[in-house]
Amino acid sequence: MFSLFKLVVTLLVAFTQLGSALHFYLDTAQTRCFYEELPAKTLVVTKLLVHELIEGTNLYAPNDQLSLVMTVDETFDNNHRVVSQKSTTNGDFTFTSTDEGEHKFCLTPLYNDGSMGKKHRIYFDLVVGSADEYVDSKSSNKVDHLTKQIQNLNRKLQNIHREQESIRNKEAIFRDQSESTNGRVLKWTVVQLIVLVGTCFYQLRHLKSFFVKQKIV
Repeated sequence: MFSLFKLVVTLLVAFTQLGSALHFYLDTAQTRCFYEELPAKTLVVTKLLVHELIEGTNLYAPNDQLSLVMTVDETFDNNHRVVSQKSTTNGDFTFTSTDEGEHKFCLTPLYNDGSMGKKHRIYFDLVVGSADEYVDSKSSNKVDHLTKQIQNLNRKLQNIHREQESIRNKEAIFRDQSESTNGRVLKWTVVQLIVLVGTCFYQLRHLKSFFVKQKIV
């Protein structure tokens, strides 16, 4: 029992490290983009936190006039835009991917009053395939921390399984395309050999006829 508990804790630590949020720095109106491979019909939850640098210090703080514009484009469909939303300095939003493929997430800090020239620190966390983060607190106020962590672990394992299925599907498509291409190359090679043999045969007959006419043979 102790060994099982120790294994669960170890896995929780590992997945917690994998799921840590990105954090980076941007100037006002500057845009940074990230790319993520998403399965089809999958719920995506993004958590955002943006602060501005206090002048003359190394401290960052929220500002009510500051917001974060987030867009999501499908790079596999000519950058078709599926999300365009303005978030507060501490917020999150969700959307469901319609098709499988690479998605581009772009973030741009802006001020509602049009201010410019500020520096910002942004935290960005992306959770894929999470329809229910936790059990509803209204129906279960005494769900302990370990139960929540196990739910997160199960969700992450399901995400890994979906990604593996997506990779297997892509490998199958690539294999079919490779076999089709190899088949066409083989047919074209056979046609070239037939044409080459026919050309050689014709040239030999023509040379033989020429030599006979010239009484060389």
